[in-house]
Amino acid sequence: MAAQIIDGKAVSASVRSAVAEEVTALKQKGIGVGLAVVIVGDDPASRIYVNNKKKACAEVGIYSEEYALPAETTQQELLDLVHRLNNDPKINGILVQSPLPSHLDENQIVAEISPLKDVDAFHAQNVGKIMIGDFDFLPCTPAGCIHLIDSTGVSIEGKNCVVVGRSNIVGKPMAMLLLHRHGTVTICHSRTRDLAALCKQADILVAAVGRAKLITKEMVKPGAVVIDVGMNRNPETGKLCGDVDFEGVSQVAGYITPVPGGVGPMTIAMLMKNTVTAAKIQNK
Repeated sequence: MAAQIIDGKAVSASVRSAVAEEVTALKQKGIGVGLAVVIVGDDPASRIYVNNKKKACAEVGIYSEEYALPAETTQQELLDLVHRLNNDPKINGILVQSPLPSHLDENQIVAEISPLKDVDAFHAQNVGKIMIGDFDFLPCTPAGCIHLIDSTGVSIEGKNCVVVGRSNIVGKPMAMLLLHRHGTVTICHSRTRDLAALCKQADILVAAVGRAKLITKEMVKPGAVVIDVGMNRNPETGKLCGDVDFEGVSQVAGYITPVPGGVGPMTIAMLMKNTVTAAKIQNK
């Protein structure tokens, strides 16, 4: 019995169309919605992400500005730009594309973005609000994952949920969101003993470590919902692949996200949603 594929493109299209309606409604009240995207240097993956974000803005009617800065940009120059955008009424959301060149202090940059314009939800104030369950924004990737789980009709409440990965961007907030939805959550990472046994207990398994095909079918409970956040290059074929061995796991899982076409489109859809939320908060 093969798993049902969770179509991230279809789910994200419905989120985007709802966002487009909200943008139109705000414009009718004289409120524009604007996003500034800052990219430093010429990382090819970052460039693709930034182009996709700009395209998504155009689709839903969000005004966007791009700041492509040279790799040798100084910390002070980047901070000055962030401060300028914090004070720009046309801009509701600010996104600084990571990774930044190694000479720049990413933590300081994130800390200087206004929490009200922090549409990535990386600022310590927004992270704290997620922790206590009283948040304005959710990090885009975990929020997208929750949407994908919901799209299956499987309830999170009371389920064994295993998150593989403990990054600040995906793993930790993902665990919190599952907890807010009354899941019983285990977080696994590189020091976890007997990863396979813990994964095998999961009704909902989220893989977010960045290791190609780490999760094999022997590690997955029959019928489980498997969300693959990984974005890796297969060393043999050069094609994109996830943290989950899709061919094997789709034979045992109940639902599974493909890579590409699963979590990726959702991340950008949730960014659009956060930008609209920011515009509403800033305009009361």
